[in-house]
Amino acid sequence: MGFRFEGEWDALLEELGTTPLPPYIESSEDERKTRARYQTIYARPSGSIAAPTAGLHFTEAMFEALRARGIDVAFTTLHVGHATFQPIREEEIEAHRMGVERYVVPEQTREKIRGARRVVAVGTTTVRALESAALADFPQGWQETNLFITPGFQFRVVSGLLTNFHLPKSSLLILVSAFGGRERVLGAYREAVRERYRFYSFGDAMLLYPARVP
Repeated sequence: MGFRFEGEWDALLEELGTTPLPPYIESSEDERKTRARYQTIYARPSGSIAAPTAGLHFTEAMFEALRARGIDVAFTTLHVGHATFQPIREEEIEAHRMGVERYVVPEQTREKIRGARRVVAVGTTTVRALESAALADFPQGWQETNLFITPGFQFRVVSGLLTNFHLPKSSLLILVSAFGGRERVLGAYREAVRERYRFYSFGDAMLLYPARVP
């Protein structure tokens, strides 16, 4: 099914569209305030169907504090699609297939990565973008990826991960487990449940480092 349209498509979406909030979030605010709250302070190009939730924790004051301690900040983009939220239904996770998403790693970010001692990714979308770019030798401009990161994946760029707590049977939780180690991540989740941490989009976050492999 198709339709004909004349005019500025982005302007029409801006006027008539509503923020695609997750089903577990209810908002009584108007659309303008909802868009501002369900967005990171550093969002730029449009195209993602969801905000990178780990980035919702950051403020300009936090960025200034990081830079004051010699921690540089670089930006990248992965436009989240429906594929990210598709639950894993296969008995073997390797049979799960991710849909295609678009990403870009700017040249300035590539150069900062090459000179960094440690790269801490803010959110799973950043991990997928950086590791996809590394697999393709950091191509310029917008690219497409269907990378599904599972246990055993060899991380080439990311050496730290700040991430929220994710849904069971999701590709996001599989990625986090691949990075931090299944038992360590499950232990963190048990601690979060015991201490009544908040989960999902506006929830708490944890900082993970790679699991030690014998």
